[in-house]
Amino acid sequence: MRYKLAEDAKPQVILLIIATILTVALWFIPYADYLVYPIRLFVTFIHESSHALVAFLTGGSVQSLTIASDGSGVVYSAASGWISGLLTSSAGYLGTTVFGVLMLLLIRKAVSPHKVLFASGAFIAAITVVFGIISPVFHIFSLNVAFSSILFTVISGAVLSAALIALSKYASFKVANFSVAFLAIQCLLNSLSDLKTVFFINAPLVGSDLQNDASNMAAATGLPGIVWVVIWIGISVVMISLGIRLYAVVKKPGAVDSVFED
Repeated sequence: MRYKLAEDAKPQVILLIIATILTVALWFIPYADYLVYPIRLFVTFIHESSHALVAFLTGGSVQSLTIASDGSGVVYSAASGWISGLLTSSAGYLGTTVFGVLMLLLIRKAVSPHKVLFASGAFIAAITVVFGIISPVFHIFSLNVAFSSILFTVISGAVLSAALIALSKYASFKVANFSVAFLAIQCLLNSLSDLKTVFFINAPLVGSDLQNDASNMAAATGLPGIVWVVIWIGISVVMISLGIRLYAVVKKPGAVDSVFED
């Protein structure tokens, strides 16, 4: 099946290329971590929110969702069963990838980037209130989280949601459009980068004993954590590939499927 770049997608593809180059370039610029610190917190919120939402939707309970000042995060939850536990542990990296692909598809389908930014800000605000404030209050007697962690989560969630909603209201179309594309690329690339880190943490001989999503899966299933990391990487790559194809290309008129393409 032959595909070509859709004419109406070319401006957006150029935008994505710029956002990707800028994202990768920032990885190699000294002290650039400070520049993208709020975005790193945003990606962590999406990652941890995915854990919390899947735990809740599969019948489990969420005691707390906290974001640390170093950009890491943790969700304390109790799964309702074995399947719930597996889905919850897998949700972080895959959920971040889904969120990034969804943002791309929304702006590709001509959904206003201002609406996407507003929805993202409202989502962060809702997650902060429900899992960052209400859940800890309801589980206060069994909670094993420092108050400072909860406070940082609430403050960072409030600042992020306020910034996204402000962008949705005051930014020009070009700025809003680039912001959505940049955040989407950040979700996708950071998810893959974090999976690379988890891969080495769980690799034989060179790995460590740090607790992580893959080690949780290993404890639940008996399969080595590195196997689950490879599975997550494969699923993420497939989702990203499909998302970009839906975003940027269309089937050529009259093209037929063939295994002997020029």
